[in-house]
Formats: sequence, C-alpha cells, structure tokens
Amino acid sequence: MNDDTQDIQTASTSGETSPEPAAGRDAKAAKKKRGKTRAKTAAKTAAGSAAAATEARIGHQFADPNLLTTAFTHVSALKSQRKRGDSYQRLEFLGDHVLGLIVSDMLYRAFPSADEGELSKRLAELVRKESCADIGKSLGLLDDIKLGAMGASAGARLRKSVLGDVCEAVIGAIYLDGGYAAAAEFVARNWTERMHKPRLPLRDPKTVLQEWAQGKGLPTPVYREVERTGPHHDPQFRVAVDLPGLAPAEGVGGSKRAAEKVAASVMIEREGVGGGSNDG
Repeated sequence: MNDDTQDIQTASTSGETSPEPAAGRDAKAAKKKRGKTRAKTAAKTAAGSAAAATEARIGHQFADPNLLTTAFTHVSALKSQRKRGDSYQRLEFLGDHVLGLIVSDMLYRAFPSADEGELSKRLAELVRKESCADIGKSLGLLDDIKLGAMGASAGARLRKSVLGDVCEAVIGAIYLDGGYAAAAEFVARNWTERMHKPRLPLRDPKTVLQEWAQGKGLPTPVYREVERTGPHHDPQFRVAVDLPGLAPAEGVGGSKRAAEKVAASVMIEREGVGGGSNDG
C-alpha cells in the first residue's frame, strides 16, 4: 500500500506541467496581437506627422506620399541594390531638368536686356549643386534623408554631400505630383531672392585659398585623401586640406577634385576669406 502511494506521489510531482487551458492561450495571443497593432498604429501616426512636417517646410501637400518618400531615399537604404529606381536618383534626374527650365523662364522674364551669354552664366550659378544644397539646408531637408546602416559620422557626411541631389529630387517629385505650376511655385519661392542678388565672378575655392595662403606667407595648401566609401560605381571621397598653424578642413564629394573644392570652401568660410563662393 505504501509503495503504491509513493509511486502516485512521484508521478504527480515529477511529471510534465499540465497544458495551459485554451482560453488562456487565446487571451495571450489576442493581447500580443493588440500590442502589435498599437505599435504599428503609433509608427504610422509618427510617420504621417513627420511627412506632414516635411510637406509644410516644402510648401506642397502630396497627393501621392510615395513620391515624397522616394525623393528622400538614398540608394544605400534600399533592401535590394537591384531596385535603384526606388531611390531618389530618377527623381533627381527629372528635377534637375525641371529646375533648369523653370529658372531659365524666370531669368528670361526678369532680365529682358540680358543676352544669351549673360543668361547662361546666371543659370549655371543658380542651378549648380551648391545652390541646391543651400536651398535644401534652408528648408531643413538634411535630417529627412533616409540612409542605410552606417556610423553616425559617416551618415552625417553623406547627407551633406547628397543634399543638393535630394533638393532636385524633391522638385521632380513636386512636378510629378502637382504639375509644372506646383514645381514653378516651389522654385520661385526659393530661388527668386537668390536670382536677384548681384552677380559676382565665380572663382575656384582652391585658387582662392592658395592665393590667401601666399598672401599670409604660408606654403601651398596640401590636400590628402582621408577616406573613400561607397561602391566602386558610386564612390564618396573625404579629403582634408592642411595649412601650417591652422586646423585641417574636410570636404566630401563624388570625386577627389570635388571633395578638395569642398574642403577648400570649408576652410575659406571658417577663416573668413572673401571671394571663395558665390550663391548667385
């Protein structure tokens, strides 16, 4: 009798835990599903609020919000590099030409006495990447750019280097979403004041920096490559310029030459040197 009782007790204490009732499992699953739904709703609401804030800064409400998303998507953020059309590059191509047409129209009407050569020079100044980047910065577009996984410092440098491209992509997106009139309104709002500024002769910032250094009795600025990132077909160069007694200045560009010019411009601006840039 005692042996049988011991066997029963052992079986009841050492056996597997009885299955959870079906009602309990269903309740947990429902709770988990509600949590996921709330998280998705919150994320969607936050994304919608961010998009609305961007639209307010741009001054255009998109009927197709996907265009706005694409305009800010760098190719590094794509899951598949094969779908490069989902990045801002195609919109940048379109926006570049739309911007050129709109600014040409603005110049033609604003300067009736200017000849073709004068109009061409003004156009080149107004649509260059540096001018587009300045507009993008003034609109606060920098932090809206979507990049792939990378370090914070590398991401910050890349955002600055592609800001002009993204600004052109935004113009392309506005054109597709609202037509020529909407794009022309955006460009006129952001380029008119710049268009009417007195023209100054554009000078290569490397030349300006070298002449300034010589005037100070300093040697010729030395440029050195600090880093090269990105794929072979789309590299990004980070270059530093050095002068004795001064902290190095860095620039990022799609070529060494472009990065050197940016680095020279950074040092020119920091040291208060005149004549190194012209915003049109």
